Amino acid sequence: MNGSAKGPSIGGAGRFRILLLLLASLFVIGILLYSGQITDELLARERKVVALYARSIEFIANNTSNQGDFSFAFEVIQAIDFPIIQTDAQNQPVYWKNIDADTAAMSLTERKVFFDGVLTEMDHYNTPIAVPLNDTLILSYIHYGESEIIRRLRWLPVSELAIGFIIIIIAYVGFNTIKRSEQSNIWVGMAKETAHQLGTPLSSLMGWVDRLKTTAPGSGSYTETVLEMERDVERLNKVAARFSKIGSKPDLREENIAAVLEDVISYIAKRIPKSGKKIDLVIDTPGEFRAPINRELFEWVIENLMKNALDAMDGPSGKISFSISRSGTRTTIDVTDTGKGIDPKFHKEIFRPGYSTKKRGWGLGLSLSKRIIEDYHRGKLFVKSSSPGAGTTFRIRLTT
Repeated sequence: MNGSAKGPSIGGAGRFRILLLLLASLFVIGILLYSGQITDELLARERKVVALYARSIEFIANNTSNQGDFSFAFEVIQAIDFPIIQTDAQNQPVYWKNIDADTAAMSLTERKVFFDGVLTEMDHYNTPIAVPLNDTLILSYIHYGESEIIRRLRWLPVSELAIGFIIIIIAYVGFNTIKRSEQSNIWVGMAKETAHQLGTPLSSLMGWVDRLKTTAPGSGSYTETVLEMERDVERLNKVAARFSKIGSKPDLREENIAAVLEDVISYIAKRIPKSGKKIDLVIDTPGEFRAPINRELFEWVIENLMKNALDAMDGPSGKISFSISRSGTRTTIDVTDTGKGIDPKFHKEIFRPGYSTKKRGWGLGLSLSKRIIEDYHRGKLFVKSSSPGAGTTFRIRLTT
């Protein structure tokens, strides 16, 4: 291979996979933070309710003559929707609410064991609040647990992580399947493109060999045939050189674009009659337009565009024209044909590896051409204009 090898790059599917993973991670983190914030706010609210209840009990205990405040304490306890146990100074339960158990059916021993376990679990999550009596003694303790909604919110992150993990697994399997499919399409396309590239000079050589059999040695026709055979052999060497440059960084040299186009046209023009079509190949803007290119690879792009144009022509005649312009450091080459055109919705799709609307061609040729122009020449290749029945114009932009 000529030139230094290019390092591995992340393709479109790889970038999309990384983006999807990043978005999924950000989504999970965002939900975790949001659910955590809601949980903290609910816990703070429940602590305030418990603290208010404890202060109510304290106020009532120290002001027994004020009976009006009992109703306030009862209103507070009615608003509580989470488990709560009030114990005496010895930590023995005297009142409880929202305890999911039939304590009345338990024996004293069973009830003690049950409440010891519940109190231990409550105190693990929330520190009990002491209710003082006259600032010297402890009247009781208020133990409380978590409401059902908080318990659900605590499980929410686990569910989110599980869902995120499942999404990642599905995405990984899906993208691996897509990647294998793309690789399969690339290999199939490469095989077709190789056959497509070799087909022209090989069929041409076979024709020249048949002609030599009926041509006298030393005649002008014999000499012309030998020269054309040499051109086809040279083309076979070019094809080998082109494929050897894939994956390598090619050397770019200043070339006269019009002269390069004339060489390609000259080679293709003598082989069009074999297809039974009468095609005019013209350069609308002759002159010298120089730009840095790798001649072998650039010729490959032009040939691919011309062959696609020929395939798109259903009639016995047609025209492929080239227009070159220069603006500042930018050189533009338009390749226009009078074929059947491309539906606008497929303008980008035709550059995808493996995409094809024909039995041959457009499997990899346009994809390779786009990579040659955009990756190796730092330019652009796109469909400038096309619609069914109106022909197609491909535009190549090169920047010095």
